[in-house]
Amino acid sequence: MSRRCELTGKAVLTGNLVSHSNRKTRRRYLPNLVNVTLTSDVLKRSVKLRVSANALRTVDHRGGLDAFLLKARAEELSQKAVELKRAVQKASTEAAAAA
Repeated sequence: MSRRCELTGKAVLTGNLVSHSNRKTRRRYLPNLVNVTLTSDVLKRSVKLRVSANALRTVDHRGGLDAFLLKARAEELSQKAVELKRAVQKASTEAAAAA
């Protein structure tokens, strides 16, 4: 399982740990990933995703998983999230056509 957020694409960064004596050693900056279950209002089902804590805040800010997926670019989403985005787009257009 890769250390990458499924919604924002946040991944591991590398850099230097610089000591007081200015010695530099390589280190890894890991994203704060959590396993969450998010519910889709349009699809009326739950989805398990591995996302960063920052992405959770963004999902809440944008008004839920469906709004986040509709606004997100496909390049930064995981394959699972891209398929979910397509399903949300299809369901929302069908709901708009029926109304």
